[in-house]
Amino acid sequence: MPFVGYPALFKDRVEAGKRLAGELLDYRGKDAIVLAIPRGGVVVAHQIAQKLGIPLDLIISRKIGAPMNPELAIGAVSQDGAKVINFEVVDMLHVSESYIEEEADRQIHEIKRRMKKYKGESKPMPALKGKIVILVDDGVATGATMRAAALSIRKQEPAVLIIAIPVGPRDTIMGLRNEVDRVVCLETPWFFNAIGEFYEDFAQVSDEEVIILIEKATHSSKVPT
Repeated sequence: MPFVGYPALFKDRVEAGKRLAGELLDYRGKDAIVLAIPRGGVVVAHQIAQKLGIPLDLIISRKIGAPMNPELAIGAVSQDGAKVINFEVVDMLHVSESYIEEEADRQIHEIKRRMKKYKGESKPMPALKGKIVILVDDGVATGATMRAAALSIRKQEPAVLIIAIPVGPRDTIMGLRNEVDRVVCLETPWFFNAIGEFYEDFAQVSDEEVIILIEKATHSSKVPT
């Protein structure tokens, strides 16, 4: 639910995805793929993939939490080990390099566990070289997990890398624009505490819902008429 004093900008993730899809119609039917960050990003991304008639897959990145305060992000790591670190926070908290490496390894293990659960053993990551890649989440706050995912994708040399998100703070969005070819963000409110403030319905997405949406997308990536 939105916080008191903040208007809800989206009914739910489905509506946000439909609105984002309307901004991405130039990529309809192109050699493109939508990569979603689970879990909430999958609901948004599914709407985009359906409207554009392109495949949907997953990329997982995880926050690296601070010692004694795991909710405070000092960085993030992706499934291939690509890391982004907030060195300002690391220096302020005197976080050791060994802690960062150990926590990153722990998060990579969790990423692999989740990827196996969502996709099984027999579905490798799609080839991204030369493709248009649209990276999607249901919003960003610090942008750390999005930046780690983008770093991982860039290693595979896509033709174009686009970040598509419904909402994020202005400074984060400006920073992301320096790291990818295009950022599509529907709303950049001046006051920003949490992504869920801007949704009427921001209910947690289950692992089962992620699996269902990915399976649906596998069988429906034709351009709609």
